[in-house]
Amino acid sequence: MSGMVGVADVQGTVAAGFEPVKDAFVRNFHERGERGAAVAVYRDGHKVVDLWAGTRDVDGTEPWAVDTAQIVHSATKGVAAAVPLLLHQRGRIDLDAPVGTYWPEFKAAGKERVLVRHLLSHRAGVPVLDRPLSPAEALDGESGARAVAAQRPVWEPGTDHGYHAYTYGWLVAELVKRVTGRSVGQWIADEIARPLGLDFWIGLPAEEAHRVGRIGRIEEPAGGTGEGAGGAGGGELRLRVKRSVAQAYKDPQSLTRRAFGAIDPLPDLNSAAYRAAEMPASGGISTARALARCYAAMIGPVDGPGHGYRGGERLFAPATLTLARTEESAGPDRVLVVGTRFGLGFMLHGAGVPLLGPGSFGHPGSGGSLGFADPESGIAFGYVTNGMRKGVTADPRAQALVRAVRSAS
Repeated sequence: MSGMVGVADVQGTVAAGFEPVKDAFVRNFHERGERGAAVAVYRDGHKVVDLWAGTRDVDGTEPWAVDTAQIVHSATKGVAAAVPLLLHQRGRIDLDAPVGTYWPEFKAAGKERVLVRHLLSHRAGVPVLDRPLSPAEALDGESGARAVAAQRPVWEPGTDHGYHAYTYGWLVAELVKRVTGRSVGQWIADEIARPLGLDFWIGLPAEEAHRVGRIGRIEEPAGGTGEGAGGAGGGELRLRVKRSVAQAYKDPQSLTRRAFGAIDPLPDLNSAAYRAAEMPASGGISTARALARCYAAMIGPVDGPGHGYRGGERLFAPATLTLARTEESAGPDRVLVVGTRFGLGFMLHGAGVPLLGPGSFGHPGSGGSLGFADPESGIAFGYVTNGMRKGVTADPRAQALVRAVRSAS
């Protein structure tokens, strides 16, 4: 099915000048094994790309529809990160206060000096759990916060960085809950998704379940695409990076293996229980349109009313936007092994996470999904897929689309 998608099968709209994005989208099905996907782009608050094609389910035949949504994995983190930044913008959170100021239990096991800033920039030192959570514990909304509060740091907080793959979600969720009395999923629904008219959920309502497609692993096409981690031509660098990452995943004692093993075994990602749970690190469900529109609203006003959205509003004040994309962490990542850069809650453009340009900020999701904004060009981007490929930060399908946007914008 995936190789049969052509221009006539792609649904949606493309503004003049952005035709290269549609071409790249079609090639993803022919050349990169895409099964079902959607991509959306905003420029200066106006939607210029809104495309979808393929099947709703990775292993199905029902066509992807205009309102199909998918789990976006760690692209969830970018939307979740907006919450503490908006609370800071409203005077509710001090980024330089200890996390324990808001969450006293977190001060245990040598974490008294962990700042909110450290938590958001993956410098808190708690990417792992000494005892992984069971699937039931991971989804219950309480065990994750208790476990990370009790966890002793694996490095001195604030002195280094490493990707908090799952624990980031429990850290942010509990901080938001302690400050606002609301869950992070409810806060996003009330303050971001509903006002902006976004089809985005952390904790899927039962009445929306029919819209969500099944995800699954897909194999890399025979011979590969010749694209490396940065989306450019492959070569020895690509192979060296892959070997080092593979070795880290194979070692049961590595921070990589332990961070991604904080839930063991992994829950069924297609289950109703996983979709309904609030997993701010990995379980967000979204359309490409919603991801792009959310990032567009972070950098400026967006067109058209949402549910109560008056138009002319923006999520981030200029100072907050600066915080989101000012480098807090950079260099070799103690979990991902490759080099990463983080602002406060967002990954920043770099060789490991190629976005549109030096000022871009956002977040990829394991398996392929991606959302980001580039204030300099006014571009906001969202891509979702049901076909999960190996890799965490630079999926070849997403990178092909980003290159097309770059050529068009």
